[in-house]
Amino acid sequence: MNQKPSVLFSKDLIQSKVSELGQKITADYRGKSLIAIGVLKGSFIFLADLVRAIDLPVQIEFIGVTSYQGTSSTGEVRITHDLSIELKDQHVLLVEDIIDTGTTIDYLLDMFKLRQPASLRVAALLTKPEAHIMHHPIDYKGFVIQKEFVVGYGLDLDGAYRNLPAIMQLQGAEDPTNPQ
Repeated sequence: MNQKPSVLFSKDLIQSKVSELGQKITADYRGKSLIAIGVLKGSFIFLADLVRAIDLPVQIEFIGVTSYQGTSSTGEVRITHDLSIELKDQHVLLVEDIIDTGTTIDYLLDMFKLRQPASLRVAALLTKPEAHIMHHPIDYKGFVIQKEFVVGYGLDLDGAYRNLPAIMQLQGAEDPTNPQ
């Protein structure tokens, strides 16, 4: 890991955006309880901060998926850890760290719809609209980025950099899923 990261979004800016998203989600689900499902591993820090910013009863659950190797998407989504709760008639918020092509989100939303939730929405800290080939909307968006390959605040490169408090761009690293 000899690439030096530079700050794209500071810790303070991230916290401000997470607070804003939490307020929107609280308003939209007022009077209801919510199941927030974090997509492992990248969403765990965002999910923790987001649920603390939501002023509602929130149950937390995780689903593990894999579709990346290094900086490249394999194009295949695999479940590595499934849910341990029922979604039928529940209000569900799927929480993702970053949405590139959206293949993973489409896969998960289609799978969750079969479990008959009362509602199903998506919150993403980062989104790359230029790369989207997805069919579902993103209901709560944090930041829009272009082709940068980013790490920190839960995002990684082969397991490294997740612990950085800000979102950083690796110098000279562009997202290979979003060619020029």
